[in-house]
Amino acid sequence: MWAPIEVVASTGSTNADLLARAGRDAGLPEGQVLVAEEQTAGRGRLGRSWSSEPGASLTFSVLLRPEPVPPERRGWLTLVTGVAVVSAVRSVAGVDAVLKWPNDVLVGERKLAGILAEQAPDGTAVVIGTGLNVATPPEALPVSPSGLPATSLLAEDAAVSREELLLAILGQLEAWYLAFRADPDPVRAGVLDAYRSLCGTLGQAVRVELPAGHVVTGVAAGIDLDGRLLLTADSGESLAPVSAGDVVHVRPGPPAT
Repeated sequence: MWAPIEVVASTGSTNADLLARAGRDAGLPEGQVLVAEEQTAGRGRLGRSWSSEPGASLTFSVLLRPEPVPPERRGWLTLVTGVAVVSAVRSVAGVDAVLKWPNDVLVGERKLAGILAEQAPDGTAVVIGTGLNVATPPEALPVSPSGLPATSLLAEDAAVSREELLLAILGQLEAWYLAFRADPDPVRAGVLDAYRSLCGTLGQAVRVELPAGHVVTGVAAGIDLDGRLLLTADSGESLAPVSAGDVVHVRPGPPAT
């Protein structure tokens, strides 16, 4: 489904670039892939900034047109991308990466990659950006804006080519996305089970910092059909599903298997 991959030396944000193109051309087909050797104004979740060292990261965005997917299920697009990234990292790099809900990619409690989805104003296009630390040396790794220490594949003793990793991610994403677009039921499409199997948040005691500044704590008990995080209080009571927020693992647990 992918158009020829476009690579640029430097840009502010690959997400912003593809969103602008979709806005100028309503007929731009899905499957556009834009890769940047360097991003100078990359964006992360919750309005955070993200930058990349030239040549050391894999930073790219893809354009999707998920017309058959109802609005309440489109949150799954970032989760599906997370499944694709973690699956590719495991197969290509041999690194036991996991997902922190909703779409941070961790090795242990160190952040390897982040994913951000943005929808065009008219709702016809979704751009999903991924930033993954590949060859950043340990001494050059920043602390994530969320407070998590960062890592890279190099820091995890995995030497891989960015080209091979990109192709593996796109292959995984194509398979999962097309299955979900054809049947946007996460159970029938298999994405719910796939996400659960790779999610290191489930079973953890967590603190969730909500966008409005509120904080909720509990045990991450599951993921519902809309991709929301289900929490259980210490009393065993089910709490309101969380659709957006910053999750902190209070007690790091074993990685998903």
